[in-house]
Amino acid sequence: MSSDCTSYLSADGAPVSGFSCPRADGEASALYCCGFQDVKYCCDDPHSFFPYEHGYMWWLSVGALVGLSIAAVVLLAFIITVCVLCYLFISTKPRNKLDTGLSLQTAGMEPYSSEGTS
Repeated sequence: MSSDCTSYLSADGAPVSGFSCPRADGEASALYCCGFQDVKYCCDDPHSFFPYEHGYMWWLSVGALVGLSIAAVVLLAFIITVCVLCYLFISTKPRNKLDTGLSLQTAGMEPYSSEGTS
């Protein structure tokens, strides 16, 4: 069983003649034509040929890297904002309790007096 890689133009624009897989100087298990429109080689996976140029995949990976970088910066900004807001909330809290002017008493009991009852 063999597969034919048709002729193509490399990324540099140089013509490359077609060849059959497996190649005489390659692995015997590399039966399928794989790669891209501008870079072809023999491999053992029948689903590894992509009808795009090799540079297309490079731009996909650059796009993913830019997207992940932006997401990381947004997450970092969110975490810093939360930390700053927590610090401001804790640092601006009053240190002692405010006096509301009301004393709490249990219903039915007389208020406590500081004078002795003896």
